[in-house]
Amino acid sequence: MPVTIRLMRFGKRGYATYRIVALDKRKKRDGSYIEKVGTYNPHASSPFIIDSEKLNAWLKKGAVLSEGVQKLMKKIRASMKKGE
Repeated sequence: MPVTIRLMRFGKRGYATYRIVALDKRKKRDGSYIEKVGTYNPHASSPFIIDSEKLNAWLKKGAVLSEGVQKLMKKIRASMKKGE
């Protein structure tokens, strides 16, 4: 079963929030998922909440990051470097 780590959209119109989830690649964006890895709220002061242990476990199992999550990871790394 090919697994993808991707964003799942929630929230009301104009104020979207996202869950970062591991799901079967063949499922719909907002379909059932295997495991929740984190959340992304672009409107919050600290927008990223990611369980790095779960994320690394899925990556070791062969899961692939979607384009959106790859861009999000770049933002996270950039914000971590600014904080140092």
